[in-house]
Amino acid sequence: MDNYRFLLSGGGTGGHIYPAVAIANELKSRYPEARFLFVGAQDRMEMEKVPQAGYEIRGLWISGLARKLSWKNLIFPLKLIKSMMQARKIVKEFQPHLVVGTGGFASGPTLRVASGRGIPCVLQEQNSYAGITNKLLAGRARKIFVAYEGMDRYFPADKIVLTGNPVRGSLAGNLPDPAASRSKWGLDPGKKTLLVLGGSLGARRINELIGGKLQFLQDLGLQIIWQCGKGYYPTYRDCDSDQVRVLDFISEMETAYAAADIIISRAGAGSVSELSLIGKPVVFIPSPNVAEDHQTKNARAMVERDAAVMLPESELENRFEACLGELLANPARMKIMGDNLRALGRPGATREIVDEIEKILKA
Repeated sequence: MDNYRFLLSGGGTGGHIYPAVAIANELKSRYPEARFLFVGAQDRMEMEKVPQAGYEIRGLWISGLARKLSWKNLIFPLKLIKSMMQARKIVKEFQPHLVVGTGGFASGPTLRVASGRGIPCVLQEQNSYAGITNKLLAGRARKIFVAYEGMDRYFPADKIVLTGNPVRGSLAGNLPDPAASRSKWGLDPGKKTLLVLGGSLGARRINELIGGKLQFLQDLGLQIIWQCGKGYYPTYRDCDSDQVRVLDFISEMETAYAAADIIISRAGAGSVSELSLIGKPVVFIPSPNVAEDHQTKNARAMVERDAAVMLPESELENRFEACLGELLANPARMKIMGDNLRALGRPGATREIVDEIEKILKA
């Protein structure tokens, strides 16, 4: 049977969106006649990024609870009820053979409705600390695909499959030529290049750091590709020059990774997984504003394997210049870090996940 119908739900950040897209792409390569529908939160970035990837998406009126006291929390029950009604309508009309949830607000109502109708559901958890939506849905899932060991503290052990995180298929092969990639960005093809990534939504503290250290970075002989995030772009777009490329979002990540000699990044699970495939020296600056400080845990796991450097936000002012200067002055150290990071990559993660999905479909 090739004409399966797959429903995928996950979003809020690129860390939830791109794994779902990667899984859909692998399913599509095996079942070209299959139909795909994504479900997201109607005001989040998936409503833009999923159609750009070539898939249809429907939006739910859903959001999470604000961590601080907010009037928005008062309408959360109404949003949840409305989203459940929307999810029922979507599932009833689309009649999927299988549903994939990758975390984020919208996957809760979607998978709850689908599993209640007896439709097989699977989860994919990117982080070492499980998200609340996936924890709530774990009892309804047939399989739960994880990227870290020890996830049985959150999920039933008999449902867990350790696969790694699915990433964009274009990153699993060889990257483009570095010099040609720098030229494509309008940069000097023979000059060392720093790639700055604050996650799909941008990172205020990283942007402040780079904005304040541009002269220092250029004095080190670096040119820069800087993804600052849509919300921060108006603040930093004037920093764009012939040596600094400032973008709200990078869609051609292959050429950005290829152009880079060294990378500064948040430590979300998706970023860590992609960077493990790239195998270049990374300075992780974890976000402190995430559940259970899981980005610090992600970064520390790399540091313990001598595969990256970690700088907490609280130490940036005192340590950043010395840390980066020492790395750039030691090419041998940079190569060891990159090689160690690449050794941790799991390029077959998406394929393994879809292999397991096929077992469920054919059971």
